Amino acid sequence: MEAGRGADGTVGEEQSKRWNGPAGNAWVESQDMVDALFAPLEELLVEAFPAGQGGRVLDVGCGTGGTTVAVARRLGPGGRCVGVDISEPMVEAARARAEREGVAASFVRADAQDHVFGPPAFDAVVSRFGVMFFADPVRAFTNLRRAVRAGAVLRFVVWRDVAENPFMTTAERAAAPLMPDLPARDPDAPGQFALADADKVRRLLEASGWDGVGVRPVDAVCVMPEKELTPYFSRFGPVGIALRDADEATRGRVVPAVRAAFEPFVHGAEVRFTAACWQIDARASGR
Repeated sequence: MEAGRGADGTVGEEQSKRWNGPAGNAWVESQDMVDALFAPLEELLVEAFPAGQGGRVLDVGCGTGGTTVAVARRLGPGGRCVGVDISEPMVEAARARAEREGVAASFVRADAQDHVFGPPAFDAVVSRFGVMFFADPVRAFTNLRRAVRAGAVLRFVVWRDVAENPFMTTAERAAAPLMPDLPARDPDAPGQFALADADKVRRLLEASGWDGVGVRPVDAVCVMPEKELTPYFSRFGPVGIALRDADEATRGRVVPAVRAAFEPFVHGAEVRFTAACWQIDARASGR
């Protein structure tokens, strides 16, 4: 996951605290399930590169490194993929994964909005759900533009509108009557659906030095084992955050109610839903 920082530092500090605490640890503990769940979207990023052709790629909001490692493997021995993320627990997990799998991948614990990547060196930037958390998206994508060579490729995947992704809000809708202090989503704030407006994405990328912006709707069928469903909603999202501090009585009311609300997505031993996303493609403008 990636974060941004406002002028007063508040957003960056909030995001840093979140992803370097229980939220980051939850992703580490569930990395295999999450990677399997979003495998169809990872494939969209990996297929952007010819197999074995090398190159240098930057993976923004790399999390536990699943996409970084997959891209590095695709590039072959002449390539390298660098992952950047604000979460130290996830970056540590990503480094361990790359070492286990023996690929040319490395990781930086930093805020991609402001991190100085050095002279332009990357041929491409990718991200799977890692660029929606910037406080200042134009500033962030401008910084990423500085890190790449002229003509470099940008490809990332983000969520479309909240109304098109009912699975993602089922838990909070079901829990809201039982947890009145559950925070409401702010569509204009950094977060899961911050880049759901395709026209907004085009404008901010063009203002950041990226040309030829293409926006393509993608509907990916995502699957998880049914036994992972309760751990999933108990760890992730607004309900997962709220349940960490809830007493046992509250958990005893909320968890069954939320589980029941997910029943339309349960098909025997599997949970299936459609992830309604945008695939965004662009190129770095000439200097």
